[in-house]
Amino acid sequence: MKIALINGSPRHKDSASAVILQMLKRMLAEENEILELYCATPAFAEHDLKQITSCDRLVFSFPLYVDAIPSHLLRCLSQLEEAYSAKAGSKPAVYALVNCGFYEGSQNSVALDIIKNWCHKAGPTYGQGIGMGGGGMLLAISGVPDDKGPKRIVYEAIKTMANNILAGASADNLFVSPGFPRFAYKLSAEFGWRKAIKENGLKVKDLSRRM
Repeated sequence: MKIALINGSPRHKDSASAVILQMLKRMLAEENEILELYCATPAFAEHDLKQITSCDRLVFSFPLYVDAIPSHLLRCLSQLEEAYSAKAGSKPAVYALVNCGFYEGSQNSVALDIIKNWCHKAGPTYGQGIGMGGGGMLLAISGVPDDKGPKRIVYEAIKTMANNILAGASADNLFVSPGFPRFAYKLSAEFGWRKAIKENGLKVKDLSRRM
């Protein structure tokens, strides 16, 4: 089986989307052909487009942008829709992994609905999506074993999706947050903001200043 793992983050490195895809890849690599692609521009290269449309499964991983999908990825989806309309034969099953800076994974529900609606329009089958909160934290703890500590709940959700990908099955979306207290996550995030604003020559009180 040929599986495309498509990173829709505008960052070419150090992205939570990449960390998440690597977790999934470790569950799928055996006996499957894995195609890894970065989608950081508004169009797929022609060679990449042909590769994607030859796959049995597509997995998109991307960060939440204004409760939706990054604009460059939307352009790529439109391009992919045109490619599928011109291609005869069966269409792939599509899965999506969306992460955000909010603690609650449910904040990603609209973005997953957009992917589901795209599947309905373009032809592929919508398999499942996972909305993940605390995306920045996932990057910070990337060195922690997948099934340990605060990554465990994310690992279990991705494992469920991996099984559905292998079976070509559809299932309800899952919404998770890292296994880390909300108040502690909020404190860590606020510390980062305070550090950044001081480094840029401003004061902490400027965080609350109205423009």
